[in-house]
Amino acid sequence: MSEQEKRDKAPKESVSSDKKAKAPKKKDKKPNRILRWFKDLKGELKKVTWPSAKDTLKNVGIVIMCVIFVGIFIWVFDYLARAVIDALLKLFG
Repeated sequence: MSEQEKRDKAPKESVSSDKKAKAPKKKDKKPNRILRWFKDLKGELKKVTWPSAKDTLKNVGIVIMCVIFVGIFIWVFDYLARAVIDALLKLFG
């Protein structure tokens, strides 16, 4: 007998009833999934190395200095660009 003939003769009711019995309930998964997510989140936050107050103030100071430096650079570039454009307009205008 071939494999196909064996499958055709097998009772189909038992196969379909097994599949129905194994089907998980969707309502039970959502609360467990959300609860597990919060537990994992709590565990990951415990692993984080938070900076000290001294490190935070040092980084804030560096950011402020960089902002001031870039602001001055843009101001100088704007002044020079405006001077060049005014000179060109007087020359050709």
